[in-house]
Amino acid sequence: MSAIINYNVIFMENQGMNRAVIFSPKKLVRVSIIAAVLNFVCIYNVPSEALAQADPFSIDRNRMVANDLIARDISDPAVLKAMGKVRRHLFVDKSLWNEAYADYPLPIGDGQTISQPYIVALMTQSLKLKKEDKVLEVGTGSGYQAAILAEIVQQVYSIEIVKTLAEKTGRLLPSLGYRNVKIKTGDGYRGWEEYAPFDAIIITCAVNHIPIPLVHQLREGGRIVLPLGDSSFFAQRLVLGTKKGGKFDLQHITGVRFVPMVGESEKKSSGRE
Repeated sequence: MSAIINYNVIFMENQGMNRAVIFSPKKLVRVSIIAAVLNFVCIYNVPSEALAQADPFSIDRNRMVANDLIARDISDPAVLKAMGKVRRHLFVDKSLWNEAYADYPLPIGDGQTISQPYIVALMTQSLKLKKEDKVLEVGTGSGYQAAILAEIVQQVYSIEIVKTLAEKTGRLLPSLGYRNVKIKTGDGYRGWEEYAPFDAIIITCAVNHIPIPLVHQLREGGRIVLPLGDSSFFAQRLVLGTKKGGKFDLQHITGVRFVPMVGESEKKSSGRE
């Protein structure tokens, strides 16, 4: 059972530094409503598969949602519900379980990482997803982002260029009850034309341009969120694009640091084509 959290003053924990966040009365009301919904979801809306297993990290997960998401203006109820439900520790090596709900990336092997929870929530919230949406994810990685998406939308299609990661995640997600995620090994730059058009696309690796195939595979009015910039980590910005008239209206969200997309994107970026 989840712990009920006092939201009047929340302590933000970030790399060992604590600071108190004091909410205004208006914001406190909004946070309290979201918290009540979240606690209800965590207590009463747990799938039978999860009930069959002990979850020693439920308090850590609730604390993550409160401190790192709600306190930083993640307010979409569907996103908060998903972040409060999906067990992030199952997507990293067991040696990292005690760090799984800290707000920073963790290694998952093959030079890849699982993104920090706040960025996962921010990218997901930015897409303004609806239950009936069909989403393409470029960069499956550990499968954590795909699981969050799968809690919200009807169908997720995810592409991973690293075969070992694609195969591992392809086994993990069904074992956790996610039947609405389809994964393939391949170069995400080319997208997944077979299942296009998509209502939304999320790219979880840095590119210096939006791949043309993905532009074509996103429906008119669809949304794309991605880290745009080079591989130096110092010039990347998270952007939201809305497709209008076959082109993108881009909106800056925040600065980020992601590993670069490899494959065809890497060749185009270096001029090796």
